[in-house]
Amino acid sequence: MYIRHTVFVTSILHFMVFFINFALDMEQTISEFLNTINEPLGGLMVAILSITGIWFTFRTRGVQFRMFGEMLRLLFNSTDNGSHKDNGTHKRVSSFEAFAVSLASRVGTGNLAGVATAIVIGGPGAIFWMWVMALIGSVNTFVECTLAQLFKTHGEDSFIGGPAYYIMKGLHKHWFACIFAIASIGQFGLTNNMVQANTISSAFTQAFGFSPQIMAIALTSITIAVIFGGIQRIAKVCSVIVPIMALGYLAIAIWIIITNITMIPSVLSLIVKSAFGLDQAVGGTIGAAITMGFKRGIFSNEAGEGSAPNAAATANVSHPVKQGLIQTLGVFTDTLIVCSCTAFIILCSGLYNCGQNGIGLTQVALSSHIGEIGKTIIAIAILFFAFSSVIGNYYYGECNVAFLCNGKSYTKAAIQGYRVILGIIVFFGCLMTIDIVWALVDFFMVIMTSCNLIAITFLGKYAIILLDDYRQQRRAGKDPTYKAETCPEIADETECW
Repeated sequence: MYIRHTVFVTSILHFMVFFINFALDMEQTISEFLNTINEPLGGLMVAILSITGIWFTFRTRGVQFRMFGEMLRLLFNSTDNGSHKDNGTHKRVSSFEAFAVSLASRVGTGNLAGVATAIVIGGPGAIFWMWVMALIGSVNTFVECTLAQLFKTHGEDSFIGGPAYYIMKGLHKHWFACIFAIASIGQFGLTNNMVQANTISSAFTQAFGFSPQIMAIALTSITIAVIFGGIQRIAKVCSVIVPIMALGYLAIAIWIIITNITMIPSVLSLIVKSAFGLDQAVGGTIGAAITMGFKRGIFSNEAGEGSAPNAAATANVSHPVKQGLIQTLGVFTDTLIVCSCTAFIILCSGLYNCGQNGIGLTQVALSSHIGEIGKTIIAIAILFFAFSSVIGNYYYGECNVAFLCNGKSYTKAAIQGYRVILGIIVFFGCLMTIDIVWALVDFFMVIMTSCNLIAITFLGKYAIILLDDYRQQRRAGKDPTYKAETCPEIADETECW
C-alpha cells in the first residue's frame, strides 16, 4: 500500500511538473506569436494615429491649440455645464468627474515606468517625440469624445456611451461595434488591470517589504468596495484621487527642477539633439527615439485609442463639444505635465544609462535627488496612479459589457459577474508577473484602436459640424446648447439631445 501510494504521489508530481513546463512553453510560444503580430500592426497603428491627428488638426483648424483657453474655462466652470434636458430625474456625473475618470485611466504606470523605458530604449530624444505625439494626437481625443457625447444613451445610473455606441448608431455596424467592445473589455477590464495591480504590489514589496499576499487582499478589497458602487462612486473617488496625485507629483518635480535649474537648458538640449540623432552618445537612434516616443505616448495618454470616450459620454453637458474640449486637456495633463515630470526627474539625475529600467530607474533617479525616501514616494505615487487606473479601466469595461448585453434582462447579472472577475484579476495580478499579459495588452490595444480610428475617420465630420456650431454660438455671446436638428440626418440616433 505504501509503495502504491508513493508511486501515485510521484506520478502526480511528475504530471504537475510536466503541466507547468508545458504551460510555460505555451506561454512563450503564444507570447512570441502575439508579438509577431503586434510589431507590424503596432507600427501601422502609430502611423494611422499620426495621419488622423494631422488630418483632424487641419479640419478643425487646430482646435487643440486655438481653443486651449476655452478648455480651461470650461474645466473651471464644469459645474455649470449641465445638460439643458436634465430635469433632475437622472443621476448626474459632472463634466469634471467625467474628466477625472478618464484622467485616472490615462495617468498610470506608463507615466512612471513607461517614460523610463522610453528613455532607456529610445534615448532622451524619445521624450521630444512623446510631446509631438501628444500635440498631434490630442485632436483625436477631441473628436472621439465629442462623438461619444453626441451618440450617448440613457443608462441606469447616468448617461452611457463610447466607441461601441457611436459605431452602432453612426455607422450602423453592430458586428464591428461588438469587436471593439470585446477588445476593450480584454484590454482595459482585464489584462491592463492585471499589469496595474502587479506594479502596485511590486512597488510596495520593494519599498516597505509587504508580502504580495497582503497586497493582493488589500488591493482587491478596496477595488471591490469602489467598483460595486458603480460610476457614481468611481467618479467621486477619481475626482478626489486624481487632483491629489497629479498635484503632489508635480510639486515634487517642480522642486527638483528648481534645485537643478542650471541643468535645465542642457537637459532640453539633450532631448532635442537626441530626438534628431545629433548626439548618438546618449543612446538610442533617431528611429528608436521616434518609435518609443510615439508608442509610449500613445500607451500613456490613450489619444485615439477609444478609452476616454466611455468616460466622456457620462458627463451631463449642454453641448457635446464642451466635453470634447475638456477631455482634450487630459492628453496635455498626462503627457506634457506628468510624463515630463518623470522625464526631468530621470534626466536631471544623469542616471538614465545606469543599467536600471522601468519603475526601478524612476525610483533610483528620485532617490538620487531626495535620498532613500524616493523609493517610498514612488511606491505611494504608484499606488495612486495605478489604483486610479484600475477603477477607471474597470468602468471602460463595464460600458462595453452593458453594450454587449444590449439592455437584456441579464445585463445587471453580467455586470456583477464582471465585477467579481475583475476582483479575481486584481488579486492574481498582485501575485504574479506573466509575460503573455503584456503581449495581450498590446494585441487588444491594436484591435480596439484600429476599430476606433476607422469609426472616427468616417464619423469625424459630425464633430466638425458640432465644433462650428459651438463656435458660432460662442461668437454670438451664448452658452452653447446643442439641438438635434443641427444634424438632421442622425437626429433619430441622438436620443439624449
